[in-house]
Amino acid sequence: MAGVQAFRLLLLPAIVSVFHPGEALTSFLRRIGILSFLLLSYWAYVRFYEKRKVDELRPTPRGIAIGGLTGAGLILLAALLLFALGAYEVTAYRGMQDGLLSAAGLIVVAAMLEEVVYRGILFRVLENAWGTAIALFLQSLLFGLGHLENIEDGASTVELITTVVSVTLVGAFWTLVFVLSRNLWVVAANHAAWNFSIILTGVPLSGLGDWVSLAPIASRYQGPDWLTGGRFGPESSLITMVLVSAALAVLWTLARSRDRLVKAQAQGIDGVDGMVRRPHTPN
Repeated sequence: MAGVQAFRLLLLPAIVSVFHPGEALTSFLRRIGILSFLLLSYWAYVRFYEKRKVDELRPTPRGIAIGGLTGAGLILLAALLLFALGAYEVTAYRGMQDGLLSAAGLIVVAAMLEEVVYRGILFRVLENAWGTAIALFLQSLLFGLGHLENIEDGASTVELITTVVSVTLVGAFWTLVFVLSRNLWVVAANHAAWNFSIILTGVPLSGLGDWVSLAPIASRYQGPDWLTGGRFGPESSLITMVLVSAALAVLWTLARSRDRLVKAQAQGIDGVDGMVRRPHTPN
């Protein structure tokens, strides 16, 4: 956080005041700078405080491609089922819209930010202390609770509970992607592809409708909230939650069979000196 804020509040304003790059270029520089300082800060923390190689930031093109395809594929499957069931209806085809590429860049940066914070830091600390199972539950629940801020005022208790449950499941899904890959680029690609695919379908993303107008298609949803996901969008649909739950079962089975799970440790948090058994990092 210190690294990112130093760029946003100090370096970027200095660059703008000296070079006057214009609104579009400033926006581009802001996103690239935030991502760069985030990764640099995380690398420095792991390298000099934890005193180990930062394997989770090693680029893996094949893994990133697989991560992106599986993330897009899972949510698009849910969306197709919702369209087939009449929960969503296409009302117009608008084609590619101005600003869609910029939105994609923002999605990538936001996804990497969340993955570093939730999977790279929070999950790893909890996993080193209490093992994969407990860390998976606690970190995913915090991830779900963190998305309550996307809910509009006046939401019912059912909406709030559904949001926490659905986002917790998605958070657990991304956590197990990280457990299997032990690579932040892979899980961020999965996360970003999931989010961008929702934008392309013209429905709300995690309760946010900011990008609906940028979608190539215009759509509207109809039917009960348990089917459509209501104002939060397809992530809170029962269809999506069932698909994600099935994916969780598959990923957990794979992680266990490949010995990627960390058992609870009696000595507590021990992420610095390496006493905790660490899972194998795949090539």
